[in-house]
Amino acid sequence: MINKRLLIKNLLAHNDENSFYDKKRQLNLHTKEGKGKFIKHICALSNSNPNNNSYIVVGVEDMSNEIVGDDFFDDSRIQNLVNAFLENPPKIQYENIPFPHLPKDKVVGLVTIKPNHKVSFFKKGIHTIEINSVFIRVGSNTLPTTDKITFNKNNIETVISIENNSRNSIEHTLEGVLDFMNIRHKDMDTKYKVFKELFVVCWAGNKKKIRDKIYFSRVDIELINEQIKLFYSAQDDVTIEYTDSSFIITEYIALGLNDKTSFYPLEKVSITFFDNGYYKIETEILFEPPQYNRKMLHHIYNSNKSLLEKLEKGLVLSERDEKDLINLPSTFMLCHLNGFENAKQRLIDSKILLKPFPKVYLSFKEALRVLRKMKYDKNN
Repeated sequence: MINKRLLIKNLLAHNDENSFYDKKRQLNLHTKEGKGKFIKHICALSNSNPNNNSYIVVGVEDMSNEIVGDDFFDDSRIQNLVNAFLENPPKIQYENIPFPHLPKDKVVGLVTIKPNHKVSFFKKGIHTIEINSVFIRVGSNTLPTTDKITFNKNNIETVISIENNSRNSIEHTLEGVLDFMNIRHKDMDTKYKVFKELFVVCWAGNKKKIRDKIYFSRVDIELINEQIKLFYSAQDDVTIEYTDSSFIITEYIALGLNDKTSFYPLEKVSITFFDNGYYKIETEILFEPPQYNRKMLHHIYNSNKSLLEKLEKGLVLSERDEKDLINLPSTFMLCHLNGFENAKQRLIDSKILLKPFPKVYLSFKEALRVLRKMKYDKNN
């Protein structure tokens, strides 16, 4: 098994960005420009490495190579985004890798692009990228091309060497378990489970019982062998179930209006472990948006717009305004899910205004995460 934390360190130590890996400070998949740039790099790395894995490391300063981390990104449906725009899309995997010096809510994103023996190209345009565009990597640059694609055969040997030097060990696994349970989460309820005598899953959270059901909040779940953060949430509640060969996480979100909230199941993540050292992660969206009276939502929608206008003008907020501000991201989301066409864009555009309010900004990111999950689930 490859220890993904070691892999990232070895990629960063090997060389600057080159034809088999790229690094980014962060991903922005909320805009067409951000999506276009990300898919362009996927296309280029795939075309330049048809016989070996290629990688994108997210959460690294470009100039200094410093690991600063980025937000936990739990959307397995990112593959659907790539499939929507690329013909002959490669298989990709996005993993969240924790580092000891980073805050609990920050990780390094690792995008693995599997070998693909067909040329990938854009089957539809996005932002400034035109239909039928083809990209390749030349050194650290992603460039368009109309020529026959050639690739660097030396990459195969180099990537295999880097991956082999990143193999896990018993020492790394034990250190990972002890660090997770005794240092990073010593103030929480922590557990671990060994699957198939090969895989170690650790999880931590605050346990609570609601209507005879056990939920965990502030949940952190890691596959220690590969140093992958499987799940992280600072807000939502989850249930955890497991057997001898599977680990199941069901995530719930609290939604409502006028201080009346209910728990709604959002997503189920099932991890199945096999005897041959292989594991499979499957996700299923469970979310059915609650429906509300349109007249009431219209009033809330207009109140949210007025609240954003006050923030833009720098006006002092009343006590009622501050309370409404906390609920603004979730109410905008509910408006969008109930047919208000402009609600999602207004939520996205409010990012700069909400960022100075940490609690509200956290709710903003959670709302966009839910909307992104639903969008990718419909094969956008």
